[in-house]
Amino acid sequence: MIRIGQGYDVHQFGDGDAIMLGGVCIPHNRGIVAHSDGDVLLHALCDALLGAAALGDIGRHFSDTDIEYSGADSRELLRHVLGLLHHKGFTVGNVDMTIVAQAPKVTPFMEQIRRNVADDLEVNIAQVNVKATTTEYLGFEGRKEGIAAQAVVLIS
Repeated sequence: MIRIGQGYDVHQFGDGDAIMLGGVCIPHNRGIVAHSDGDVLLHALCDALLGAAALGDIGRHFSDTDIEYSGADSRELLRHVLGLLHHKGFTVGNVDMTIVAQAPKVTPFMEQIRRNVADDLEVNIAQVNVKATTTEYLGFEGRKEGIAAQAVVLIS
């Protein structure tokens, strides 16, 4: 059986000098307001994987009111989600993710993000795609108030 999942996440910018995306610390003039490390890309990916397997969403598994997940490493959350999928007999076919932000520029970090995701999902890097887009200064992303990410996955 083949299943498709889709995920979306948003985080507001706040104080700080870097953000986490795909497990990579990216220098920026702002940080992320979040309960965990605020890795919007991995949160969208977790939601996509959980959705494809009909296992709910990231908030159901890692509540943002639970002290245990305060400052949590989203790569660890992703590996936990993979364990849930494996327990249900699913494997990851491919992953396609999109970062939506006016800033920071993420192109220099794309290959490391792909490697991190491939390692955490135990798949070949050729099964992982990541891209970025701006909103041409429209919306909260364009005003540089925050960042969004989308993910689509295929599991079987």
